[in-house]
Amino acid sequence: MIRVILPAHLRTLARVDGEVKLDVEGQATQRSVLDALEACYPMLRGTIRDQVTQQRRPFLRFFACEEDLSHELPDAPLPDAVASGAEPLLIIGAIAGG
Repeated sequence: MIRVILPAHLRTLARVDGEVKLDVEGQATQRSVLDALEACYPMLRGTIRDQVTQQRRPFLRFFACEEDLSHELPDAPLPDAVASGAEPLLIIGAIAGG
């Protein structure tokens, strides 16, 4: 079971409170987790990653185990603590401005 924590605006869109728990088949990667998330919550399609290119949206970041995973390859394995459910995958909305 993979635990995912979404930013507030995506929790509202998906109509969930707190973290989301997902069953992911095969190896836990960013791609497999996001595929499972979008399958369970279709209203999130296109909000975290582009529907055509499958690239992460610019103002979202991925963190786990105190590491920024935003620039990791989509098929790179997530840390063991995330794959085991001990730690959540955090999807964070970045803030920009001047």
